[in-house]
Amino acid sequence: MTADPRAAVSDELGAAQPIIEIRDLVTHYGDREILSGVSLEIQRGEIMVIMGGSGSGKSTLLRHMLRLERPTSGSVRILGREITTMSEFDFYALSRKMGVAFQGGALLSSMTVGENVMLPLRERTSLDPETIRIMMRLKLEVVNLAGFEDLMPAELSGGMIKRAAFARAVAMDPLLLFCDEPSAGLDPVVSRSLDELIVRLRDALGMTIVVVTHELDSAFRIADRITVLDNGEILAIGTVEEVKNSPNDRIQSLLHRRLRETEPDPEEYLARLTGAQKRA
Repeated sequence: MTADPRAAVSDELGAAQPIIEIRDLVTHYGDREILSGVSLEIQRGEIMVIMGGSGSGKSTLLRHMLRLERPTSGSVRILGREITTMSEFDFYALSRKMGVAFQGGALLSSMTVGENVMLPLRERTSLDPETIRIMMRLKLEVVNLAGFEDLMPAELSGGMIKRAAFARAVAMDPLLLFCDEPSAGLDPVVSRSLDELIVRLRDALGMTIVVVTHELDSAFRIADRITVLDNGEILAIGTVEEVKNSPNDRIQSLLHRRLRETEPDPEEYLARLTGAQKRA
């Protein structure tokens, strides 16, 4: 009988070691600091929601976990391994244990739904074609798209595209699933069904799931814990109730969608208008 890869990871990491560990992460785009000393741990089997307003740094943080960005400084460890310094070959091997559901679905328009789901299996395994087709159908069953494998992406609704993207993301039974704005642009009923799908995937497949979203209702429905980002800083990490009851005014402004009025620094304001650098 084939050993469960999750058990192997558990033995390798140790019972208490987080599956993702981020320490003192700093990122700049030019002179602008996007992440400012972010530290975060994500435990095995949990759904961690990363939320914040536009420009908070949540998408940048996700890109670092996928090694699509390199930090100015700091550490990102996934499955016990430092990904910021590992070779491309080693990260390619590690990424086989990771799935990604992109914001717009990112299905290849020239392929059928089934071909999209089979793509990672064809590219990254040596399974025979019939086994790959069976696995594709199993994953479409999981996301309630059984029988839709021969349709083209253009023939699907927005919610169906998202579900097909989930099927492709979990095609290789990853240990980690990353979801970028899974409910964005969907009506409330479809959004709720996707939230239920995320929880069901975690429960059925035993995955750890990281979700980046600005949708509060969705975050509150699915999260085991929530990380709140604002201006590149972590304001809080906690359960849904802990975040809802936080005394932090910046968090409450985010939750109640209030704009915070801040008094601008006169020198910074003048520098922005003139395009000059602020004098030291």
